Amino acid sequence: MNETFVNKVSESGLVTLNLEIFYPREEVAVFDLKDYLFMGLILKEKDFRESLKNLDLTMFTGKLVAVTCSADAVIPMWAYMLVASSLQPVAKDVRFGSADDVKKQVLLQNILQLNANDYADKRVVIKGCGDLPVNEAAYLEATRLLRPVAKSIMYGEPCSTVPIFKRK
Repeated sequence: MNETFVNKVSESGLVTLNLEIFYPREEVAVFDLKDYLFMGLILKEKDFRESLKNLDLTMFTGKLVAVTCSADAVIPMWAYMLVASSLQPVAKDVRFGSADDVKKQVLLQNILQLNANDYADKRVVIKGCGDLPVNEAAYLEATRLLRPVAKSIMYGEPCSTVPIFKRK
């Protein structure tokens, strides 16, 4: 008896979008303003400017840089601007927040580069579980971009999906 197995998933016309492909792979270096505070409380402009002039930039070269202050201190806005001005020439990118915050920001920026027209009139499955921490905002942004063009959007795996949107 010859039984032919049919792969219904591959014949369904579903297109899978794995948001992990947009996850930043670059190393994130952290610039913590806490290390430049006088007595752990105050940022002195003259000392801070001098520290930035003497800063070894090699640890930030070609990397995503997360600028933050892990101390409970009031940091003047110009301090963040000085840091960005110092690091921008060598860093791949300079962002405000923790290393995780920066990865989330870059993930969203990368998703915004998605050409939604590639998914026009297609049945799209936005892949669920994965190895990288793709957050809620990424799924929301992908749905927002695809909804105007996709025939349908589902979440999960092609063999087990949760319907999100279907054009009528």
